[in-house]
Amino acid sequence: MKEKLNFRQYLTIASMLFGLFFGAGNLIFPALMGQMAGRNVWPAIAGFLITGVGLPLLGVIALGNSRCSGLTEMSQRIGRRYGVFFTCALYLTIGPFFAIPRCATVPFAVGIDPLLSQGSGSAVPLAVFSLVFFGIVLYFSLRPGEILTWVGKVLNPLFLIFLGVLMLTALCRPAGNVSSIIPEAGYSSGAFFNGFLEGYNTMDALAGLAFGIIVVNVIRGLGVKQPGNVARCTVKAGVLSSLIMAAIYLIVTIAGTQSRGLSPLCDNGGEVLTFIARHYYGTAGAVILALTVTFACLKTSIGLITSCSETFVLLFPGKLSYRGWAAAFSFLSFLIANLGLDLIIRYSLPVLMLLYPLAITLILLCLFGRIFGNARCVYASVTVFTFAAALLDFIAALPEQLQSLLHTGFLISAARQWLPLFDLGLGWLLPAILGLFTGLIVNRRKQVS
Repeated sequence: MKEKLNFRQYLTIASMLFGLFFGAGNLIFPALMGQMAGRNVWPAIAGFLITGVGLPLLGVIALGNSRCSGLTEMSQRIGRRYGVFFTCALYLTIGPFFAIPRCATVPFAVGIDPLLSQGSGSAVPLAVFSLVFFGIVLYFSLRPGEILTWVGKVLNPLFLIFLGVLMLTALCRPAGNVSSIIPEAGYSSGAFFNGFLEGYNTMDALAGLAFGIIVVNVIRGLGVKQPGNVARCTVKAGVLSSLIMAAIYLIVTIAGTQSRGLSPLCDNGGEVLTFIARHYYGTAGAVILALTVTFACLKTSIGLITSCSETFVLLFPGKLSYRGWAAAFSFLSFLIANLGLDLIIRYSLPVLMLLYPLAITLILLCLFGRIFGNARCVYASVTVFTFAAALLDFIAALPEQLQSLLHTGFLISAARQWLPLFDLGLGWLLPAILGLFTGLIVNRRKQVS
């Protein structure tokens, strides 16, 4: 029985994992973060890599080590109903609510919006573009198979080659000196924590929990059957994929910082990338970037629609067929995409502030669950305490107009007074630790009695 993989197989799995992770946010957020961080870019990158690379890797490893059949079984260690809730919330977030609509608005922001004359408005062009985009996504989502392989083997490499040429050009012929770029507000003193929270926007830690089982099944399909060997192979493939991601994040962030030498602060990362492409290669560079980003986002969207539809068929048997879920998710993604990239990002942040702490604690509990025998009371205690605190982070991240409407000022003021690290977006950390000790004490008493 084969229990090891060769380097080519590891590279193939790492490439597949990279393809699953790499979507719209993986370029736009580090590029904009670089512009905002200025000379404090290095601590910002350090924070970003923890949540943008480290957590997704741990998520894949945790699922491999847990020996669960997927996210639902893994999260049901907390409770059956919670498992369904968390799975739905996670897939809807990385699916039709935020990640998939973002996949349509990013290529529009990169390729089409800059060509529109100022004052002409972008609502109608965005509607037309997103209609065509999601028509293609739905067509191939209903016919999964060769298109994903073809796009993954051809378009992903082409995208990486062009991106590599563009970014290396930017590094060799910098538009500005990093040390002279003044950081924006928030990055002048808290660059590390801002980078840490910026990594939430990639949604990759959530994707790691959702897609980890795919990696595990591929490794098993290659002949590795023993759980311990599967876990080791998962770690090695995950590390290789993470190194590729980290290198890209590093280069894109630095290029974004250097662009401030000639560019004012942009509204979003799509504008940053467009400026860089135009500066070094003119209109041709912007067109090629737009095309490659569009195809990369198409691939990601097809994969996400397929994954979400298959998951909801299993979660809610007899409700809708796979084709019904795929059509519903595509239509919902189309509607949300027409709200525009800035609005999608603005409203996704509160949701991520709620889900990320829950994902982080679940990952860590699964990684170290053997220490406390994977006792449900420990899982539940940590999750309850974390959820309560993360809910306050969710409220604090809501747009100001919505906060005023909901009269949340008292709650936020109380949280700032009583929760350490709340202003840094980490108000959930101490409650999670308190929940851990509470759960361990309860578990200990159960064992004694």
